[in-house]
Parts: sequence; structure tokens; C-alpha cells
Amino acid sequence: MSAEAKNAKIAGLHHMREQARLGGGQARIDRQHEQGKMTARERAEKLLDPGTFREIDPFVTHRATGFGVEEKQILGDSVVTGWGQIAGRLVYVFSQDFTVFGGSLSEVHAEKVCKVMDLAMKNGAPVIGLNDSGGARIQEGVVSLAGYAYIFLRNVLASGVVPQISAILGPCAGGAVYSPAMTDFILMTKETSHMFITGPEVIRAVTHEEVTFEELGGAMAHASNSGVAHFAAQNEEHCLGLIRQLLSYVPQNNLEDPPVVPTADPEDRMDEALKTIIPDSPTRAYDMKEVIRHVVDDGQFLEVHEHWAQNIIVGFARFGGFSVGIVAQQPMVLAGVLDIDASRKGGRFVRFCDAFNIPIITFVDVPGFLPGVEQEHGGIILNGAKLLYAYCEATVPKITIITRKAYGGAYDVMSSKHIRGDISYAWPTAEIAVMGPEGAVNIVFRKEIAAAADPEAERERLVQEYREQFANPYVAAARGYVDDIIEPQETRPRLIEALKMLQNKRDANPPKKHGNIPL
Repeated sequence: MSAEAKNAKIAGLHHMREQARLGGGQARIDRQHEQGKMTARERAEKLLDPGTFREIDPFVTHRATGFGVEEKQILGDSVVTGWGQIAGRLVYVFSQDFTVFGGSLSEVHAEKVCKVMDLAMKNGAPVIGLNDSGGARIQEGVVSLAGYAYIFLRNVLASGVVPQISAILGPCAGGAVYSPAMTDFILMTKETSHMFITGPEVIRAVTHEEVTFEELGGAMAHASNSGVAHFAAQNEEHCLGLIRQLLSYVPQNNLEDPPVVPTADPEDRMDEALKTIIPDSPTRAYDMKEVIRHVVDDGQFLEVHEHWAQNIIVGFARFGGFSVGIVAQQPMVLAGVLDIDASRKGGRFVRFCDAFNIPIITFVDVPGFLPGVEQEHGGIILNGAKLLYAYCEATVPKITIITRKAYGGAYDVMSSKHIRGDISYAWPTAEIAVMGPEGAVNIVFRKEIAAAADPEAERERLVQEYREQFANPYVAAARGYVDDIIEPQETRPRLIEALKMLQNKRDANPPKKHGNIPL
């Protein structure tokens, strides 16, 4: 072959690559930008370390015929796939291209996604899906539906093996929502992303309810009402930055440990502010997030599910450079009580941390489970059991700090020693008992109070007596249920010491196919 012929072939390759990069064409790219959205390739390149994105299958085209689609062959079809690096670590990415057939899923679209998911499993690296799709490609019928099912299967097989993250950056409707729902974290962008099984028009026709896209399936609807979205980002750039931040706390796969990030924050740092953070009155609230920020490295805490079930807090932080998952009650919301949503939120997070070797730090200030007909009929028993199951099942290092209340069954559930908590500390302000003093006195001394000359004064006396005798950490400490009672300001160094001590912890569950979590 002559040099001219070779050069012509190279020029032809360059031309085809340029055609692939244009996706659905410049007009559609401009429309995407006008809507405040990046293109599929722009998203992938923005997410990854500069210059590391390596695209695969840029020349794939669909195989469908009928409805005139055979005349619309676009290189790469409606998804961009490949691999790259985030902070120097390998990740796999698929990014749906709305400029090509509205990002709809075709047979080859599914094949491309499955290929990177298979590579992620073989090589033990996270897979990130950037979703922006009109759903199944109607012209391909059942072949498109089969494509979704192939992806769903891989989501399940990869679960707990490699981290899976989904960013919803446009529409995601119908059967398409189930792939993100089975991944570990879902991020949505405000105003530009939507998730729902059936859209507003179908709902209007079937139930006569009037609802907008944003009210039905927008970022804040799912971040605050349904709990489907773990993060609600301001825009796409913020969303992609959150993915990078999230992955900094997470290992590449279930056989590795999370990355250690050196810190200048002293490991032996005491924080005097913690001495006065618990109010004098046991009924007054305080912000548990402030407790967390005072003890973690550099005050940095990445909260997960910030807007949903706010009576419990979950998220990632570091102690002495070591990545940890934090679960904590929030006394500012419903007094930190456990309810259906809080139990689901906490249980899901604990299971993720356990799957990926991330130690769990639990801050406890829980008055119990939320009473009420709505909670009982809504399944608080089963949902509360999810959190209990998750903590019992977890074999990663588990350290507990009881800051104030730990009452009833909720004391057991929140990573107590009795369910394989490794280290349990309590502050002197801790109250560990079957129930709160008022409730206990009303039950145990009901007749005595009724017979007293001044029932209210007698009740107050008995409450104070009960609080002094039982609502403290020393009864539990005497039995070894609490390993030590520590001063609040020494919480950080004591936690770091315990984490180091537990660094080589080995524990296992009985051999079995899998447990039967109360779903």
C-alpha cells in the first residue's frame, strides 16, 4: 500500500472520529447546551482526570430496521462508553447521549453499557452511569426491553463487588429507572433531571391528579420525599464534583480497603467545645452534625441523603486519614427518634459500608422508635428490623459513642455490644435505660403516684430518683456493655485509637447463599 493510500485511510479514521464526536449533530448539541446540559462526552471528560478518558465502541451503529431508522445510522449510537481515572484511580463510565435518538436505549446501546460493566467487574473498579435518556427505543420493541434486562442483571451481580454510582442528568423514566435504583448512590441535578415510572400525562389520565415534572420526579422530590436520590446537585458541574468527592471515601472493590488520605489535623486533638454541647435539660435539642464536625478530620463530612429522613444522619468522613461511615441520630429533628424512613436510610448505608470494608462510627442519642398508627400500619416493625439486620450482619469495625439517650430496643439496634459492636463508649451525659424516666415512672409507680397527696410532686421526685439510679451510663458500664465512659473532648483521639486497634479485625458470618433481610 502506498504512502498516499495509508494517509488517506488515516484521514478517513480522523473524519469518522470527528463524526462520532458530533453525535446527533451540532444543532442538537447546541440545543443541549441551551438547556443548561453538557453533551455525553463533555460530561465524561469533565468527570474524569484531564486527558484520561479512553472511549470504546465509538464506531458502533444500531442494527434496527423499520420506521425509517435504518437510514439514521449515527456512529457510537446513543451512549458514550469507556474508562478513565478519578484522582488517579481507574473507573468505568457510560454516558447516555440525548442528541442521538433522545438517548434512547437500543440493542447496541445496551451491549456497550454491558461491556463496560463486565470490564469493571473483571478489573475491580467502580462503574459510573451518566443517565440522560428518553427510555426504550420504541422502534426496536422487545429487543430494547431485553437490553434493559441485561443491564439490570449486571447491576445485581456487581452489587457489593464494585461501587456503582448513577447520575441522573436529564429524563429517566419507565423501566429505565430500575438500573439506577439498584446502584449504590443516585445523584440528580435540580431543574434538569427527572425520574418516574409514569409521567404527568399518564397520571392525569389514570388518576386525574395534576402534577408537574418537577413535583413528580425532580431532584428535590426524590431527595426529600421518596429518598430515591442520595444527592441533589445544583447543576451538572456540581454533580460531577460530588461523584469525585464520594469516590474518595470508597475502595475500588470489595477486596480492597478505602484510600487513606493524610491530614494535618492532629490525631490527639481535644475539642473543648464538646464539653458544653449537650444541653442541661434532657428535652432540649442540639445539632449532632456539630458533634461530628468537631471530631472528624478537618471538619469535613460528606452527608448522604441530607434532605430525607433527617432524624438520622449518614455520611462519610475521615479519622486520622482513615475513611469511615458515620450513622448518627439528629436530636434537632423528631428528637432523633427512629421511624420507618430513618430505619431504611440507616440500614441501606450500613450495608454499603459493610460491603466495601468501611468502618462504621455510630453516634447515639435515640429516645426510641416513633409511636403511632401510621407508623405501625406502615410497617415500622419490618423497617426497623432492616436497620437491626444491617448492624447485626456487618463485620467491619463498629465503634459506638452514646452521647445522651439510648432507650429501649433502639439502644440494642444502634450498634450495641450485643449485636457485635466492637467498642462502645459513652459520655457522662449518657442515659441508657429501657425507657425514659417519665415513661418508666408512669408505668412502674402508677398506683403510688395516684395515691400520693400531691401526685405531680411525687411524680417529679420519682422521675429524679429514676434518672439518678438508671438513666446514666454506669449501670451498663458495670456489666461491660459500655467499654469506657469518656470525656466528650477526648472523643476524637479515642476514636482514632480504636480504629487503629481494629485495623486488622477479622469476623465472618455463617456460610450461606444469602440472608433473608426483612424487605
